[in-house]
Amino acid sequence: MDINRKRLDDAVGAGILRPDQADGLWAFLAAGQSEHARFGFTHILYYLGGLIAIGAMSLFMTLGWESFGGWGLFAIALGYGIAGLWLTEFFLRGKQLQVPAGITATFVVVLIPLAVYGLQHGLGFWAEDGKSYRDYHRLIDWRWIVMELATLAGGAVLLYRYRLPFMVMPIAVTLWYMSMDLTPFLFGDDPEWRKREYVSVACGLLTLLLALAVDLRTRRDPDFAFWLYLFGTMAFWGGLTSMDSKEEWRKVIYLLINLGLIGVGAALARRVFVVFGGLGVAGYLGHLAYSVFKDSLLFPFALTAIGLAIIAVGVLWQRNEAALGERMRGWMPPRWRQMLENAG
Repeated sequence: MDINRKRLDDAVGAGILRPDQADGLWAFLAAGQSEHARFGFTHILYYLGGLIAIGAMSLFMTLGWESFGGWGLFAIALGYGIAGLWLTEFFLRGKQLQVPAGITATFVVVLIPLAVYGLQHGLGFWAEDGKSYRDYHRLIDWRWIVMELATLAGGAVLLYRYRLPFMVMPIAVTLWYMSMDLTPFLFGDDPEWRKREYVSVACGLLTLLLALAVDLRTRRDPDFAFWLYLFGTMAFWGGLTSMDSKEEWRKVIYLLINLGLIGVGAALARRVFVVFGGLGVAGYLGHLAYSVFKDSLLFPFALTAIGLAIIAVGVLWQRNEAALGERMRGWMPPRWRQMLENAG
């Protein structure tokens, strides 16, 4: 619901509020608005600069950095980490700027795998096999597990201290990486592809359950679960989609799971489920068009009718959304209802 000053003035004109009540209510609402709730050009600069710095220490790191050696990389990561913690304290405690504080704290979390990599090299625990730190973000290898566990532990400690939602992003990415690196760790350096798929689906489900637990605990104020939902869904849906389902009944199950994702997304008010579920449904319809009904003249007409019927259902849902939503929430536990009301 959009509440602005004009609507309060209209309420005064309609005799619902007195002018002093409208002034007091507007002052209360304005004071309750956090500075990160208004996304403007300043925030674009914050995130652009922060993501460039984060990328420089992760995705865009060059091979030339290997010339610093293990202890050199560890010292650089440690120095940058101390500077990042100081900036986080400065922005959060000194200036009450949560957005830049969240970015600098996230930068510190991203430095943890670099620090562990440098320390492992310095202590001689990493074999000289041609792999460099930049491969951490490109190649699947069970030896990254130590770096990932350290990132999860350090990220959890920093998140407990600062409680800034953007910090969950590198933690969620690390869980996604682990969903791939766990397979060679558990089954050897060259596991079967199907084992990779099962591990990815299992890790994705566990991440989604963690996201739901975080969602219920924090009630989206602020939203700590977004990144967990995103990368958990990527791991689950990616593993599920990559499975080679030759039998048609398996493909139907895949369709039903994706329809279920859309339903979960609607129930939890999480678009990420709807997006991935929609991609899965589109993939199944493509399979029908190009394989099962490739010579059929009626299939495109039937598919058009199905699409129009779905639009009609959407129109009916919009007209009765409040009543249907209230009825659906009545079947849910109280904490779930509260979470959805906060999301609304």
